Amino acid sequence: MTALASVAVETSAYQPSDDEPFMNERQLAYFKGKLLAWKDDILKESRGTVVNLKAETENHPDLVDRASSESDRALELRTRDRQRKLISKIDEALRRIEDGSYGYCEDTGEPISLGRLEARPTATLSVEAQERHERRERVHRDD
Repeated sequence: MTALASVAVETSAYQPSDDEPFMNERQLAYFKGKLLAWKDDILKESRGTVVNLKAETENHPDLVDRASSESDRALELRTRDRQRKLISKIDEALRRIEDGSYGYCEDTGEPISLGRLEARPTATLSVEAQERHERRERVHRDD
């Protein structure tokens, strides 16, 4: 059992704090657990979607019902595609936990605030770096 795994056992009521060393074993275990639980929830939902889509293969004689059913199906598939992309971001965050770069801004190398990581565990940029990135995007989009 790794040190990170043994710490995970005691993190059920744990909440990361600025009063402790940044990205210590407890924080890493906490965020790893949070990411894995999030990924598991998404995968469970997607399994349910597959079951629902298979069950709804009936033909609706009414055109309005058919259109409504197709619209619902398209929305569900778009949602699943977005979640598929989110799973890849979660996997990237899990890799960063393993290589020791999780929690640090890709642009500046500075720590990303715990509040930001709590709200968006897949974050790769600090709030300031994200704002700069979005400003640059807006400027280039206006061209």
